[in-house]
Amino acid sequence: MITHATSVRRDITYHHDDHQATLPIELHRSDGTTETTTLILDPTQLEVLYAQLDRAIGMREAAVGHSG
Repeated sequence: MITHATSVRRDITYHHDDHQATLPIELHRSDGTTETTTLILDPTQLEVLYAQLDRAIGMREAAVGHSG
């Protein structure tokens, strides 16, 4: 069973001909094994992810600012 996914520290790429971005990710399983694969995002999904990450970064900055 997959428990979570993390990004792999490699660059995201955008494929203009396919109109999609690809982000390398690593899937983590409950037995401790992992598998590297690719998250494929169409332009709309990419924009949604951008907005979500921007909000998360803002929340993190606000929390760090309040922690003293």
